[in-house]
Amino acid sequence: MLSRILTRHFSLWAGVPKAPPDPVLGVAEAFKKDPATNKVNLSVGAYRDDNGKPVVLECVRKAQQIVIEKNLDNEYLPIQGNDVFTHAALKLGYGDAFYSSNKDRLAGVQVLSGTGALRTGFDFLKKFLPAETTVYVPNPTWPNHNNIARDAGFKVEFYTYYDPATKSVNFSKLLDEAKTFKNGSVFILHACAHNPTGCDLSINQWKELRDVFLKKNHIAFMDMAYQGFTSGDCQKDSEAVRLFADSNVNMLLGQSFAKSMGLYGQRIGSLSVLTQNANEAQNVLSQLKQVIRPNISSPPLHGARIAEIILTNPELLQLWYREVKIMADRIAQMRVQLVKNLKDVGSQHDWSHITNQRGMFAYTGVNKQQVESLINDYHIYLVGSGRISIAGLNTKNVGYVAEAFHNVTKNSKV
Repeated sequence: MLSRILTRHFSLWAGVPKAPPDPVLGVAEAFKKDPATNKVNLSVGAYRDDNGKPVVLECVRKAQQIVIEKNLDNEYLPIQGNDVFTHAALKLGYGDAFYSSNKDRLAGVQVLSGTGALRTGFDFLKKFLPAETTVYVPNPTWPNHNNIARDAGFKVEFYTYYDPATKSVNFSKLLDEAKTFKNGSVFILHACAHNPTGCDLSINQWKELRDVFLKKNHIAFMDMAYQGFTSGDCQKDSEAVRLFADSNVNMLLGQSFAKSMGLYGQRIGSLSVLTQNANEAQNVLSQLKQVIRPNISSPPLHGARIAEIILTNPELLQLWYREVKIMADRIAQMRVQLVKNLKDVGSQHDWSHITNQRGMFAYTGVNKQQVESLINDYHIYLVGSGRISIAGLNTKNVGYVAEAFHNVTKNSKV
C-alpha cells in the first residue's frame, strides 16, 4: 500500500520527455565520452593553442594579479552591473569618437556574455514593441539565436544570408528581403566573424543595408561575440557597428568577451541600446534594470573586474590588442594549412571558401552523412551543418583532419 502511494506521489514528472541534445554543446559532450586517442574536437567555438590547450591570456593573468593585490571585497554589483566595465566596453564597441560624443544616448548594462545580451535585449524589446513584431535571423545562424528570441515571446523567421552554390553571402536576396519585410522588424546582425559561415558583408554592403534600415525603420540587434577575430584588429571589426550608430539606425549592441579575452566561464558581456537623447537613455536603462532584476538580480563580479582593468589600463589594453591579433593570425594560418593539406592528400575539390572565410569558424560544405562519417569513422567532432571551429586545429592534427575530410568527400560534391 505504501509503495503504491509513494509511486503515485513521485510520478509527477513521469510525463516529462527527454529534451534533444544541444546541437553544439551536445557534440562536445559526445567528444568527451569518446575514448579514442586520435579524436579531434572542432565543435565548440573556444580558442585553443597549437597544443590544443585552453589559453589564459597574459593580459588576463596580469589583471587577475591586480585584483588579488587590491584585496577587494565581494559585495553585490548594482543591478546594471559594473558601470566602469560597461562603458569601457561601449567605447570599444562604438569607437572612441562616437562614444565620446554620444555616451549620454547609450543605455548600457553588464550581462551574462553574449547569450545574456540577447536575452536581456529581447525581453526588453518584447515589453515595448508591437505584439506582432517579427524577429528575423540569418539563415544559417548560431542556433541559440532562434531559441532566445522565441523564448522571449517573439515570432522568429529566417532571412536569406548564405548561398551554398557560391559559398558566399547572397547579398542581393538579403537586401530584397529587408526591403519587403514589414517596417519596424527586428534583425539579428552578426557584426563580424559570422557564425557559422565565416562570411561577412563588405563595408559597401553594410552601407546599402543601413540605407534600407533607415528607410524601413528596422531595428538592428548587432551581435558582436568575436570582435578582433575577423581581421585581428578590434577597431576594424567594429566598422559595421560604428556605421549604423553614426547613421542613427535603431539599434542594440550585444558584446561578449568570452572569446576575445578567453573569459568563457566568467560570463562577461554588455548590452547597449542607442537612443535619441539622454532622457531616453535613462528611461531605457531603468527598464533594462527591470528586466535584469527578476532574472539574475545582478551580474557576477570577478569577470567584470578583470575586463574592466584590461579595458581601462592603457598598457594592458595594448597587450590585449596584440594577443587578440596573435589568436586571429593563428586561426588564419590554420585555414591556409588545412587547404594546403587537402590538396597535398589529393583532394580535387575547390576548398578556397575556407581561406576566404573569416573568424573562428569555417562552413566546410560537407553534408550530414559526411559529418556522421567524420565523427563515427575518424573521431572528428563537428556540428551537423558542417561547421568546424578552426581554433580546434593545430599543427599536430591538421594533417589527420585533412586526410579524413578528403576520404569522406572524394566521391561526392562539396
